[in-house]
Amino acid sequence: MLIKFAVKNFRGFAEKIEWDLSHPSNYEFNKNAIKDGFIKNGIIYGPNGSGKSNFALALFDIENHLSVKWKKADYYSNFVYTGNPNSPVEFDYVFKFDDDLLEYSYSKNSTGLLVAESLIVNHKQVFKRNSSIFEIDDEQFKVDATVKENFKQNVNSVSVISFLIASYPFPQDHYIIKLIMFVNSMLWFKNLDSREFIGLETASFGLEEFIIQNKYVDDYSKFLSKVSEQEFKFVSPKEGDKILYCEIGGNTIPFLSIASTGTKALELLYVWIKRMSDASFVFIDEFDAFYHFKLSFEVCKLLFNMDCQVFTSSHNTYLMTNELLRPDCNFILQNNKIKPLQACTEKELRFGHNIEKIYRANAFHVE
Repeated sequence: MLIKFAVKNFRGFAEKIEWDLSHPSNYEFNKNAIKDGFIKNGIIYGPNGSGKSNFALALFDIENHLSVKWKKADYYSNFVYTGNPNSPVEFDYVFKFDDDLLEYSYSKNSTGLLVAESLIVNHKQVFKRNSSIFEIDDEQFKVDATVKENFKQNVNSVSVISFLIASYPFPQDHYIIKLIMFVNSMLWFKNLDSREFIGLETASFGLEEFIIQNKYVDDYSKFLSKVSEQEFKFVSPKEGDKILYCEIGGNTIPFLSIASTGTKALELLYVWIKRMSDASFVFIDEFDAFYHFKLSFEVCKLLFNMDCQVFTSSHNTYLMTNELLRPDCNFILQNNKIKPLQACTEKELRFGHNIEKIYRANAFHVE
């Protein structure tokens, strides 16, 4: 699991901002949002321009440099904080895989070139490299002097992690294998002005073609009925069909020509839910931008019952309720800080409290 993340000098984050999922409170409700003692599910709130989307993109930088999965084409546009363009962007991740605690840190320049990297496992340094040094645990990895010198120069921006994966035959339970498997299974997506994603898949794909090829048409119809109370009579696809058709009054019409913006967003969500069985960590940016507030609640219940870590960003304070999550799983991002609700007030938050009302009364302060 991912249990901590920090970034500095990325886009609008001039100073270091840290997200800590390792210290849940002792609430006795909605325990499904906690897994193995760490926060598994949550929602990030914040004013427009506070950096919610940029924070999520920073979190998925590790996909861009360790994974072969799908990348965001313009990711490195406006990569470094404009006020400090000559300093690198610094990333820090902490993962917990069974008994292993991994602290992985690295930094990149404005073009995405890797300039420093380190890995600490169970509080012991495995490797550290930058322009002047390269150190590695010789008991675990035998690396000759030429390779060490090349890593200092770092001309082709190769990650030490990637080098080790390509050079050593690791057992399945090795911490580096677990790290790579986790990163390869991370997923970020959004459906606002455009449909974009990072991770999990190796190429873009058609949503309706996916539904048809996997024989999910009836299941998709039931999904729409369950979460949004919409009833559609889909025509049984013929061999080679790539789009869905609906039957209305004895006539057929392409589904997308009658689907609302919110229903189209649900189609994207449905397809990703079908793929999330393979996911390790999911972040959905502004997931409910086109949803009715009650639909957002139903979708969240569905997402937060999945096995993987799932987080979203939202402006919908209807979701800020103890019926869905807990105060330690609702986060506010503001003023270059991100904190759970209970850390933003001196008031003791209990199950019976209307935390949405407290939030709207400006009683939470991120300091």
